[in-house]
Amino acid sequence: MSFEATGAEITQGAFWRTVGARPVGATVITASGEAGPTGFLGLSSAHVSAEPPTVLVSAGKGTSALPVIRAARHFAVNLLPGGSEEIARLFGGGAEMAERFAAGQWASFVTGAPVLDTAAAVFDCHLEKAIEEEGAVILIGRVAGVRTGGAGVTLAHQGGYRDL
Repeated sequence: MSFEATGAEITQGAFWRTVGARPVGATVITASGEAGPTGFLGLSSAHVSAEPPTVLVSAGKGTSALPVIRAARHFAVNLLPGGSEEIARLFGGGAEMAERFAAGQWASFVTGAPVLDTAAAVFDCHLEKAIEEEGAVILIGRVAGVRTGGAGVTLAHQGGYRDL
């Protein structure tokens, strides 16, 4: 069903519904701190530049992993492989960190951030900048390591997940 909103009618619900109409690769953004690994479902990640290799991730200001990422000065972007809906839902919120990381096999790569062994792709990054804008923090990372797994991916689309 389609809809339209303008001006003050653009509620958070209308905004997220429109964002959700665009299929995106489901990613888990991870870091490791003194209390152990942390992570969240990141549906706003993109490349910035190939020279130097740089990526960005957007997170809500209230995301519990942000203080760890800022203190550790690293994060990894893990593109979820096909069949990873459970991992996406766990990292999407509500589950304790131990429960999130109990799903899948995780190991360190370059920066010490946890990376999913079966990830379709990984960008392991040193945090370069954290830019606060409205209700979000944009994390810009210098890529220290990349890896691809050759698997299909899990896409987030219209509030659900699909494999490609």
